Amino acid sequence: MEKIAITGLGIVAPSGIGRRQFWANIKSGRSFIKKITRFDASKYPSRIAGQIDDLEKYSSFSERLLKKIDAFSHMALIASELALQEAGIDIKKEDPNLVGIFLGNAIGGWLYAETELRDLYIEGREGVSPYMASAWFPAAPQGQVSIHYGIKGFSKTVVADRASSIEAIGYARKTLNKGKLNMILAGGMEAPVTPYALLCCNTYGGLSVNNENPESAYRPFDKKRSGFVIGEGAGIVVLEPKERALARGANISAYISGYGTSCDGQDRINPGSDGTQLARAIRTALKDAQITAQEIDYISLDGVALDIWDDSEIGALKNVFGAGLKDIPVSCPKSMFGNLLGASGAVDLVITVLAMENSLIPATLNLETPAYPGLNYVTPEARERKINKALIISRGRGGINSVLIVEKT
Repeated sequence: MEKIAITGLGIVAPSGIGRRQFWANIKSGRSFIKKITRFDASKYPSRIAGQIDDLEKYSSFSERLLKKIDAFSHMALIASELALQEAGIDIKKEDPNLVGIFLGNAIGGWLYAETELRDLYIEGREGVSPYMASAWFPAAPQGQVSIHYGIKGFSKTVVADRASSIEAIGYARKTLNKGKLNMILAGGMEAPVTPYALLCCNTYGGLSVNNENPESAYRPFDKKRSGFVIGEGAGIVVLEPKERALARGANISAYISGYGTSCDGQDRINPGSDGTQLARAIRTALKDAQITAQEIDYISLDGVALDIWDDSEIGALKNVFGAGLKDIPVSCPKSMFGNLLGASGAVDLVITVLAMENSLIPATLNLETPAYPGLNYVTPEARERKINKALIISRGRGGINSVLIVEKT
């Protein structure tokens, strides 16, 4: 397949909204994980998260619209606007039938749903907003972005747990290569810092309960790891065929050159313990990009911070890269702001592109005693390094494996 150009980045995250603020905080290695303050989470096993405060301050969308949508749609709208602005695209001048939206998330818009269901049981059917039916479901952000910009082209919403947004981006790349569309807004969003969503995430059993030390709770690949910490936000990029981007004089941030996906097919929650299928997805992505493992300059890790997930991820990397793995810098920047579930892969993509642009690899926080010694971990501070080709890993429950390869322009 041909390379697909990334011409705009939109980021909404606990560590910043917009590329400038976001990157400044990422490169400084600050933690944005704290105790949940939005509601009383005192009775939850895990009650810490990466939160976005005062989202409305960064938004130009009307109060009337915001009353109809959940926070995850609001985040998607902001990220889409930022991405389009950076890409220099005026949607009104595009053929709406040739613009698509490919977004992913894991759990939908539960803050809106919880509120309306509460009103249903207290006030009866008259107390429920008529927008309830369209606000909570996973495809709502795709619909809201489509309505806001008048986009009418082939579009998709992907729900594949934490792998959702990388799956959506990979699908978008394939669609552009088939010539079906001129451009696509692709990525993911998630808003799990709500009472019911947090309950579901706790029931899942993978969250850290180190509530007294929120900034050091998320410790992927560390011997003292105890699970991940949830976060909220959105990462959306503008994707275009390389020829179109060059023809219109776009500022191309990077290229997506390879994509691979596979399923372990062993358990409804846990991955395969040996990482064999993840290794296959990595090899598929390398073959798709027409490069060798030795050409990778940086690996963005999934980093769930649970034994079986970290074990299998490192096992897959050793399977593919062999002895050469010790020479490739690896990091898990989401340790700074939390795992954004279905949006995590798209945010990792944004971070990787910014790392390429700045020749600076962001660090993994809290990696003090590696459970897997001998790897080239970037910790505790960011490291200067020229990155020409990078590999991004994103995985979901049930052993969904997604891998992207990104190349510098």
